[in-house]
Amino acid sequence: MVLMAIDHVRVYSGLPAGGPTAGIFFTRWITHFVAPAFIFLAGTSAFFYGRTRVADLSRFLLGRGIWLILLELTVIRVAWTFNFDFAHYLLAGVIWVIGWCMIIMAPMVRMRPRTLGIVGVAIIALHNRVMGPLINAIPLGESWKVLYIGPFEGPLNGTPLIVLYSIIPWIGVMAAGYGFGTALTLEPARRDRLCLQVGLGATALFFILRGFNLYGDPRPWSGGGEMPALLSFLNTTKYPASLSFLLMTLGPTIALIPLVERVRGRVAQWLTVFGRVPFFYYVLHIPLIHALALVVSAIRLGEVSPWLFANHPMATPPPPDGYTWTLGLLYLIWTIAVVLLYFPCRWYAELKARRQDWWLKYL
Repeated sequence: MVLMAIDHVRVYSGLPAGGPTAGIFFTRWITHFVAPAFIFLAGTSAFFYGRTRVADLSRFLLGRGIWLILLELTVIRVAWTFNFDFAHYLLAGVIWVIGWCMIIMAPMVRMRPRTLGIVGVAIIALHNRVMGPLINAIPLGESWKVLYIGPFEGPLNGTPLIVLYSIIPWIGVMAAGYGFGTALTLEPARRDRLCLQVGLGATALFFILRGFNLYGDPRPWSGGGEMPALLSFLNTTKYPASLSFLLMTLGPTIALIPLVERVRGRVAQWLTVFGRVPFFYYVLHIPLIHALALVVSAIRLGEVSPWLFANHPMATPPPPDGYTWTLGLLYLIWTIAVVLLYFPCRWYAELKARRQDWWLKYL
């Protein structure tokens, strides 16, 4: 949750995504771990929700999925842009794809969890090989741009929709996370051992496949190109998420689960507040960061730049001359945003602990 905000501050900083310097590259790269963990653990959460509410799980996933899609196309879209030009810009971002994955998962959760997990792993492993020929073989036209091709910019069947997160392979990530829930029900020592085996195994597979450019990413790395060898090696494809990208991010995430569980202290308690209300945090953090960018612009430029009301983050023109921030300023605003978000998130977490209103499950 906290790492995610770094890249969303970067959106309003005018700094590019992923380069050209190592500092900018790793500012973007560290946030790559967020979406895979978010979607994978959403599947795991669905598994645990279904253990006590089996009859309600499909209905809950369907309703929550529709709700997330509606929020992405309305409230979250306005938070990103601070404009209401819906006729020319709609964004299908991470909340969009989580919503669609939940809708698709609604009937799939009737399968055995391990079976569904295997299906998810197969999608993750094979989509780089299968989807290209499938797209060429089946004339579905622009529908593929929602299912697999990303990011796509431009009219989609007459709608100004920019698809950033395609449904494949993310449905596989959520399904794999659902199956992973069975591992977390094991007794602690066995569970921790399995997390380390799976996580470190996935990470090792990433190094092998990526290191020898064997399979798993449409963009081979090179030691002699414009980008330094290490950065080229780590510069895997996120849109749509390649096998290499998912191994690189999910492997360490799964391996760290036993260690993170044991973390104690004030910082851990502070971070746990955000984890108790993740979607509430998400809905708040974008308009807060956007508003802070307006303040920064007024202080630095003497005015609020019209650029900050453009169609962020995917259809934005180049920042005006003199606007671009330093990395130091980016991290300062990120720190301020996270500190400010702590207080409403703590209030909402306490509210959820006191009350059981049905609507609290949707925010």
